[in-house]
Amino acid sequence: MTAAACEIDGLSAIADRFDHVLLDQWGTLHDGRMVFPAAHDCVTRLRDAGKHTLVLSNSGKRAGPNAERLAQLGLPRATYDGILTSGEVTWTGLRDRTRAPFTDCGDACFLITRGGDCSLVDGLELVIVNDTRDADFILLGGLDEDVAEPDIWRDLFTRAVGRQVPMICANPDLMMFGATGLVPAPGTLARAYEWLGGAVSFVGKPHEPIFAAALEQLGRPDPRRVLMIGDSLDHDVAGARALGMQTLLLAEGVHRTTLGDAPDLAAATRKLAGSASRMPTWTMQQLAW
Repeated sequence: MTAAACEIDGLSAIADRFDHVLLDQWGTLHDGRMVFPAAHDCVTRLRDAGKHTLVLSNSGKRAGPNAERLAQLGLPRATYDGILTSGEVTWTGLRDRTRAPFTDCGDACFLITRGGDCSLVDGLELVIVNDTRDADFILLGGLDEDVAEPDIWRDLFTRAVGRQVPMICANPDLMMFGATGLVPAPGTLARAYEWLGGAVSFVGKPHEPIFAAALEQLGRPDPRRVLMIGDSLDHDVAGARALGMQTLLLAEGVHRTTLGDAPDLAAATRKLAGSASRMPTWTMQQLAW
């Protein structure tokens, strides 16, 4: 039987249970338009309480552009200790070429990003190609809303699969917030590539490398004293639990249609999680102190 999570109203109720915090970005800190006021206050109070706070995001962009965007949305860099993105982990992997899938992916890259962003490949010795017929691999870092539906990519991907072109997905998120609500995110597109028969390597939550890099950046603390806060059972909760961390799920995020108005949030979370590996330690509506 999956134990029910404990619902809390704010982090102050459990502040003695952790020393370090990993904070998801979209749906946790902001909605793409502004940082949530309660979240801003919470991050400030975490700093004042002596907690080490690292923003941990599945953004396909590198850490620098994400920090700049957070500042523009209302969260200054000085309010948290650092930021680590799946894009940063991917960029480092492509630079160092010391571990799979980066050791033998080749140099000719078909790049898919949001808004034409190229920070994911800046400074790397890659050749960016415009046709998958010339590509050694596909690098999926972001996705514009107007091309988010997998069917749009079917023909291009079918040709790439026929050539056995591998894909590296630097953003495993399945859904993202769009102008009209939730829309498919890069992770969904990567799954469609797999469905067509393509080989995909995922970098980011819930996969181990990004959590290992986060622990390294925090100074290698005991994972049991680390709290992962996010809005996704599949990415934030499952990934952190696998490494022995504590987890807090926020209802007003990607699961908001199921959990947002639940009269018993803990019970609804238990039903949605379905297994112990996806069950958070605590639940809360929105990030608040």
